[in-house]
Amino acid sequence: MNTSTEGSPSDEPRPADLALSPEQLHTPCDPSVFDFASTAELDDLTTMVGQERAVEALAFATDMPVAGYNVFVLGPPGTGRHSFVRRFLSQQAAKRPRAADWCYVNNFEEPRKPYALALPGGQGRQLVRDLERLVDEACTAIPTAFEGKDYRERRQRIEDAFGKEQTARLQQIQERARAQGIAVIFSPQGLVFSPLRDGQPRPPEEIEKLPADQQERLQELVQTIQREFQHAMQEMPQLVRSVREQIAELDREMAMLAAGSLIDDMLGKYRESASVVEHLRRVQADIIDNVQLFLRDPAPPTAREGKADGAPDALVRSLGGAQRTEAPARRRYAVNLVVDNGGCDGAPLVAEDHPTYQNIIGETEYLAQMGNLVTDFSLIKGGALHRANGGYLMVDARLLLLQPFAWEALKQVLKSKEIRIEPMGQAYNSIRTAGLEPQPIPLSAKVVLIGDRSLYYRLQALDPEFQEWFRVAADFDDRMPRDREHDLLMAQLLGTIARQEQLKALSPSGVARLIEESSRMAAHSGRLSAQVRHTADVMREASYCAGGADNGLIEAADVQCAIDARVRRASRLRERMQEEVLENTLLIDTDGSQVGQVNGLSVLQLGDFAFGRPSRITARVSLGAGKVLDIERETKLGGPLHSKGVLILAGFLTGRYVRGQPLALSASLVFEQSYGGVDGDSASMGELIALLSAIADIPIEQRYAITGSINQHGRVQAIGGANEKIEGFFDLCKARGLTGDQGVLVPHANIRHLMLREEVVRAVAERRFTVYAVSSVDQALEIMTGRPAGVADAAGNFGPDTVNGAVQAALDKLADARRSYLRHGESS
Repeated sequence: MNTSTEGSPSDEPRPADLALSPEQLHTPCDPSVFDFASTAELDDLTTMVGQERAVEALAFATDMPVAGYNVFVLGPPGTGRHSFVRRFLSQQAAKRPRAADWCYVNNFEEPRKPYALALPGGQGRQLVRDLERLVDEACTAIPTAFEGKDYRERRQRIEDAFGKEQTARLQQIQERARAQGIAVIFSPQGLVFSPLRDGQPRPPEEIEKLPADQQERLQELVQTIQREFQHAMQEMPQLVRSVREQIAELDREMAMLAAGSLIDDMLGKYRESASVVEHLRRVQADIIDNVQLFLRDPAPPTAREGKADGAPDALVRSLGGAQRTEAPARRRYAVNLVVDNGGCDGAPLVAEDHPTYQNIIGETEYLAQMGNLVTDFSLIKGGALHRANGGYLMVDARLLLLQPFAWEALKQVLKSKEIRIEPMGQAYNSIRTAGLEPQPIPLSAKVVLIGDRSLYYRLQALDPEFQEWFRVAADFDDRMPRDREHDLLMAQLLGTIARQEQLKALSPSGVARLIEESSRMAAHSGRLSAQVRHTADVMREASYCAGGADNGLIEAADVQCAIDARVRRASRLRERMQEEVLENTLLIDTDGSQVGQVNGLSVLQLGDFAFGRPSRITARVSLGAGKVLDIERETKLGGPLHSKGVLILAGFLTGRYVRGQPLALSASLVFEQSYGGVDGDSASMGELIALLSAIADIPIEQRYAITGSINQHGRVQAIGGANEKIEGFFDLCKARGLTGDQGVLVPHANIRHLMLREEVVRAVAERRFTVYAVSSVDQALEIMTGRPAGVADAAGNFGPDTVNGAVQAALDKLADARRSYLRHGESS
């Protein structure tokens, strides 16, 4: 036995009581609440309107010193996320100290691994200039010192001493040989050793005539003298090396005298930066060891053992706007300033609009030289992380994820806390190529990603590391309260935008009309849309309208002009579909009555323009096994939510009307002339009305359209797009002629969402159109059939003169017919 979930007749309001008043259809904003003559009187807005939760999250993340507390800013587009986050982070950055400058310099011992130097912000440029000046002065001082009289004389003495030592050693051997009767003769063919007679060399033929023992003795003597000469000649390279060392020491001494004072001055200037002092000492040692680089016409430099300058001979590099194509000395001792914070008053804020791997991490550039690609430390280019080091980095999450390797590289940097410049995809290459390996730079920055909610939750679900490095979500709401406080803040915001963009100021009526439009965008009479981009666009276009009308301020009429123009530009398809209905190509009735036929309402969204579309819903019923067939689902045109709404109908029929017996019908439901997909359950109330009409064979008034979702107990639930749906049917009725008895049924829960346009509200006030708010299917039945719905008694039976009674009787009749059919089939 069934028990009814409906109340008694006294509990249910009558159809006339369900009609909404004009005040319920639109909640206006009273311009008198604003105590200004125009928004030009208001100060600029510096806070974010209606986003307190997101602001608190940003403040927490920026103050949190623990690693991993980076921020993902999520929310719908058009809420001003980017501009506000940039402004907020700029304020935070101004409170923090200036970040360090970062430079790359030559590693003289291993040029493939340049050193990274950190300097206080603003000193990087000075170091670049100081080292350039050092090289310039060294290029002048060193050649001058080496061309001076003192250097030439000291070098000449070393060379003369070497010559004397060499001559003395040879003369000593010659004298010993002559004392033993052997002459040492220097000839073009080399050294010749010849026995002497009377102080003159003996001819060879004379020696051949000597006895064999004398010849043998002379030969042994000559060989002895030869060995002494060979030994002396073997000592010569060592003597030459000694001379070279003396000259090199002299060169170092002269270079130190010429350039040492220059380095000493710089050491005192940068004594607070240990890494710079260490590099300057390396520069000093390398200048002394490679003094030939500074001479005006040097011989090829002799590098120290194990050292080589791997840089190309002609590199062009632009630093600080000045082009330099310098000699090897300047290039060797140059400073590559990759991060310059000299112009910052606080911590840096970097917004990377094109977050490729190279733009985020940095890269090493190459130059083509004689068919080869060459590079050195001066071609290292810093990325956004380098520039944001010590401050904040803003990146659009979607753009970042679209770039190969960029997302993984960013996570790796956050994990290691250092920026390592490597070729893109180096970790995935099986063959590693030789190139520069710059020293990593430690990272201390907050990363702020900006994206929509779906992207945030997908990253949470699919990337296990995401939550580890982006622990704070700054969730921007798409709505805010509509009250006096927020109305005034909205007025201040609009005035700020108008002033910044040199638009006309708004009058109180213009602000009030924009607030009403914002409330309509929020689809709630007690809320404002946080998508300020739409409201600002309407204001911009209203300023244009005010200019055409030669108004000094933006008035309500100018705002309405802009709204109408926007609708006009986007409404081609809406007008075409209405033409099809008026020409009876699309069949929609707005008068008469039909069994099993209801005017349903749906919303079409085209970009940022949405409009309501009436649709005919029909139902057919026959004897069956209790199945309600959804034709849209069977043809794969219905979405899961629509299918769910249809399945609820069977539960409602069984729960209300069937008493201890199976449901013995077969019903079909369809959206007529629907050639696209259908989803959502907002048509389920209309489908139920059509189905009950078909079962009970009671006609439905076609002057009504209906929208709403129901549950299995027959209660009506709220739906979306209520404003557009009501206006869609109103426009059709207006085109055919308003009769005064046409109207739309919407869920009672949607009253708070209504912000209908003025034309509809006026028609309701003039009793030319009606909007009903229903909370149960019985209320809808009474309005659309003109008959009482009926209330079940204690036994679950409805009165015979009610709609529910007719439905119950029809279902009982179908159940009897099914039992009879089954008995007949068994007897046969």
